[in-house]
Amino acid sequence: MDNKLKQQLHTKSKTAKYEQRGKLASIMMLVLIMVVVLGIIGFILIKGTSMFFNDKIKISDFLFSTFWNPGGKTPTGNPAVGALPMIVGSFSVTLLAALVATPFAVGTAIYMTELSSKRGAGVLQVVTELLVGIPSVVYGFIGLTVVVPAVRHLFGGSGFGILAGTIVLFVMILPTIVSMTVDALKSVPNHYRQASLALGATQWQTIWKVVLRSASPGILTAVVFGMARAFGEALAVQMVIGNAALMPHNLVSPSATLTSVLTAGMGNTVMGSLQNNALWSLALLLLLMSLFFNLLIHLIGRKGAFKK
Repeated sequence: MDNKLKQQLHTKSKTAKYEQRGKLASIMMLVLIMVVVLGIIGFILIKGTSMFFNDKIKISDFLFSTFWNPGGKTPTGNPAVGALPMIVGSFSVTLLAALVATPFAVGTAIYMTELSSKRGAGVLQVVTELLVGIPSVVYGFIGLTVVVPAVRHLFGGSGFGILAGTIVLFVMILPTIVSMTVDALKSVPNHYRQASLALGATQWQTIWKVVLRSASPGILTAVVFGMARAFGEALAVQMVIGNAALMPHNLVSPSATLTSVLTAGMGNTVMGSLQNNALWSLALLLLLMSLFFNLLIHLIGRKGAFKK
């Protein structure tokens, strides 16, 4: 009996076996995800730097030259692989879209969490989720048929340009910022509001001085997240910005972004050629910007956690 009892005590139960298998499966999935992510980053890094090592293109010429015609030459005789027009175009539409979307998103989130009834907040939540689910090509088609003609009528020119891209991206990133801002406002403890009101503050003073300040790290995270999506958006922007790899002189002159040039050119180049390598360098630049946005979100989150 003693030996049988000892054997039973040392034998793992079914629950323990299932738990061990679950942990093993989770670790395997985690390792697989890490391998895939590192593989993608390594592949883009190798392909994106081949232009600098194999074709002997200077990084300064790639980042600061304004001539983009891979395979051609600049007036000085250097390869025309300057990405500055697309960099300026990408940052312009991203920053302007975030600048326009942030007040609308914060105002909507405040109404949904602080002022609206549960029914009204539920309706706005449904509308926000509906905007998130609309495909990018639909936004681009609406921009092509509505926004571009409106810009052409109001400001002249062709209608294609940074302004049209900003308007389309504003609508696209608005629901993302709204949803994350709502979560940030809801995370503020109710006793903060109650203490402020008990001290004699009005509802708007409480919202402005207490709620928004407490939720500021979450709101900043929402804005940066929206900017990251805007920076990486390709199809919708490509349909309304004009796809002209030229330095933009104003908001209504045709321009281009990193993603629009990649989308338009990747299928028209030969693997290993300078044209193809230049596009991979643009992809590497996009990857670095994505990592930068993720790092910025992480730093803002850590700052907010430290404050709490």
